[in-house]
Amino acid sequence: MKLNKIFIVFISMLLISLIIGCSNGIKNVGDKIVVEKQINGENKYEFYNEIKDSKDVQNAKNILNRIKWENAQVNMVHPAEYKFHFEDTKSKTSGEVYALWISPNKDKIELVIDSKIKYVQLDKEKSKELFKIITGKNLGEAYENKN
Repeated sequence: MKLNKIFIVFISMLLISLIIGCSNGIKNVGDKIVVEKQINGENKYEFYNEIKDSKDVQNAKNILNRIKWENAQVNMVHPAEYKFHFEDTKSKTSGEVYALWISPNKDKIELVIDSKIKYVQLDKEKSKELFKIITGKNLGEAYENKN
């Protein structure tokens, strides 16, 4: 009996540490995504889109929650093409603001969370998927129709 208690405590501690260790410390709460687009190549943004489809919102959260973020302060050459955040419709509270850049080869996206000093460049697959959710466009189309 005593051995069972020790085993249960050990397993519980292992699971708790696993859950805490896998968390990236970024909370994406909200039932919609609000997207802003850069205007005139400046560090100014205007409302672009609002994603309310629960499946798209959850897919974006899943992608962002599985990312291995780097702790890095980055200085990009130009302002982000898009900024987005999750927002709760009822309480009007919003989470972290993600700044999104399109890579020079137009096949990947880079994300920064300034308030957390986090940076990541997504692989091609995740880039295409997240970009499609956020903008409604395919990643290659972004520059073809820019400005």
